[in-house]
This record gives sequence, C-alpha cells and structure tokens, in this order.
Amino acid sequence: MPRRPYRTIIVSLLAAACLGAGGGAVAYATLHDNGTKTVTKQVTVHEAQPVASSTAPRSVNQIYRDAYRGVVQITVTENGSQQAPFGGGGGGTTEAQGSGWVYDSAGHIVTNEHVVDGATSIKVRFWNGNTYTAHVVGTDKTTDLAVIKVDAPSSELHPLAVGSSTNLQVGDGVVAIGSPFGLEETVTSGIVSALHRSIDSQTKFTINDAIQTDAAINHGNSGGPLLNSQGQVVGVNSQIKSASGDNAGVGFSIPSATVRKIARELIGSGKAVHAYLGVQIDINATNARLAAVVHGQAAAKAGLKAGDVITAVEGHQVASGDDLSRVVDTFKPGDSVTVTYTRNGSSHTTTVTLGTRPS
Repeated sequence: MPRRPYRTIIVSLLAAACLGAGGGAVAYATLHDNGTKTVTKQVTVHEAQPVASSTAPRSVNQIYRDAYRGVVQITVTENGSQQAPFGGGGGGTTEAQGSGWVYDSAGHIVTNEHVVDGATSIKVRFWNGNTYTAHVVGTDKTTDLAVIKVDAPSSELHPLAVGSSTNLQVGDGVVAIGSPFGLEETVTSGIVSALHRSIDSQTKFTINDAIQTDAAINHGNSGGPLLNSQGQVVGVNSQIKSASGDNAGVGFSIPSATVRKIARELIGSGKAVHAYLGVQIDINATNARLAAVVHGQAAAKAGLKAGDVITAVEGHQVASGDDLSRVVDTFKPGDSVTVTYTRNGSSHTTTVTLGTRPS
C-alpha cells in the first residue's frame, strides 16, 4: 500500500471572481480528490458545546491541554483508481490523512470535505490511540465542510466549544491543532493575519469571510480546529497559499459562523443548500459588474444581463462581487429579493426568486 498522503488544499494564486450564488473569488486551489459516498439519515440535531463564559486569554499550553482530546486524526482509504494527492493512484488502494474535531456528544466530527472525498472507509483516531470506524453524515463541497460520525463511548468524546468568528480582530492570537504529515496532536500558534478573505471551494464557489492566519498549517492539518485565545473553535483549517506546497505563513480557515450553520444542516438532513443567483462577476471590475448571466437561472429569469452592475440586494448595499456573494448567502433558495442595478447609466429594480446552488 502506498505511503499516506496528507490532505491540505494548496492555493497557488488568489484572484477576484464570482460565480453563481453571488459567486466565488477564485483561489485556483490544487484539488486532489473527487467523488464521495455519503450515508445519511434524518436525526435530531445536537448543538456543539456552548461557548465558555470566561473571556480571559489563555496560554497556548492551557488551550492545548483543554482542547487536544477533542481533536482527532482521520485516515481515509480510497480505491486506487482515484487520483491521489501529489500523483499516484492506479491499482490497489491508497490512504490519506487529515484532521477533525469532536462537534457534539453524539459522536459527530467536523472536518473538511476534501479530507473524506472519495473515501471507501474512514478511521478516526482519538487522543488516547483508540480508533473507530466512521461514516459520512453529509458533505458540502461549496464550503469544503463535512460531518462524519463515530459510535464511540461518551468517555472518548470531548466536544470543543464553538466561538464567534465575527468577534475576531486582526492581531488576535490563535492556535491550530491537527496532524500535519501524520504527526498527531501537533499544536502551532500565531495571530489572525487578516479577516474577510474570499477563498475558493472545489466547486469554485466562494467561501466567504475566511480567516487568514500565520499559525503553521501543513498537509494533514486540513479539517482541524483554529482556536481563539479562550480555546473556542473559530475556524476549520482548510487551505494554504504556498509556492513550495508547505507552510509559508499564509493559511486560511473557514469561519465558525459558516461551520455552525453548515454542520447543523448536515447533521439534520445530510445536506446543505445555498441560494443561487446565477451570475459571474467581471474580475477586472471594481464593482459588482456582471460578466455573464447563467441561462435559465434566477438572474436571467429576472431580466438581468451581462454588463449590468448590481448595487443592492434587498436594501443591502453591494460594492463588489464579494459583497454580492455575502448578501446572497444570507438567503435561502426560493426567497424573492429585490435587486437594484444600473444599466447604461440608469438605475433599475427587479425581483429575483433565488434558485438552488448547483453542486
């Protein structure tokens, strides 16, 4: 069996573009796997643990000691016909590794979608070395999030508290825990380098409000938690920007505001749905100018055309493609919203019934 590759999406370039439901800033990520089988069922949603009331900053050591039992190493087995990271594939089977963290006392574990993508079996290793078979509860490629589940005794499950990513500020201290290169229970620390970054999912739709950090994130950290100075999960480590493929001090985490919403939907129904406008933004424009409108989708049905500049959605001002993406993400498929736009120097308003973002 080939040696295990470690999963992290490597971002080679960042550029601004929008696709679909208020679209996607293209990160041109190098994606290594595709096609996952999911096992889903209707279940009662168990919320993640409540946020701790204390706001006093903790040391990295304290954060690690409180959180490490809630972080897991994930090993997936795939058919050899799947294209493995960094080449390979072919006959037999391959293994790859990533990270995850315990979301609730029911055994739900949050990780990246690209960690479990294409898996024929999933093993979860806990802090004490005990390993359990997991199944996929649900995945969402457009946010690169997944929920898997293990049937482990309650003594093994140490859910991590989920904090608020919206309260973060640039310069705040953060800690990452995961299994880079298969080295489980590795802790790294740094700061929030920037906020509200737009990164790209496997489907090229935008993941909004990503957290940029200089905490070291490498192959195998994917799916692990980014913790704030109170030890609360504020992000899921997902991508790095690097010319070499290794940590260069620019990592990106999916914000906990997104994680909480998507995890709730995946646990409840096995899938997540997103509103879809059906436009592509001109990447060279400094506003939300439409480069294309998808035929037969919501925007086209409402009469929007390439060249129109969207300035507001349901009263929310829109100044860029990223603004448009964020606003559309606040609605559900089927919602009717008013869209204000300019065409040939004149302002117009139309009503758009949002569709469902394609996979």
